[in-house]
Amino acid sequence: MNQQSAHTKIKNNNGSLLLGTGLVVASMILVPALAVRLGLGTSLTGALRIALMKASSRAVGGTNDISKAT
Repeated sequence: MNQQSAHTKIKNNNGSLLLGTGLVVASMILVPALAVRLGLGTSLTGALRIALMKASSRAVGGTNDISKAT
């Protein structure tokens, strides 16, 4: 039973790492590229990147408390 629980945690951790990596890629590459294409300002682009990086941190860290993530 204990091995099954550990295996489930590893699967859940892989999913959160994949989600976190996807959000990082989106914030570092996709958001600036789309912002240039759409003509968004640098402050809005920066805010979107910060929001995605915080979401990535929460996905990998596993915390749902906003006060701990900031």
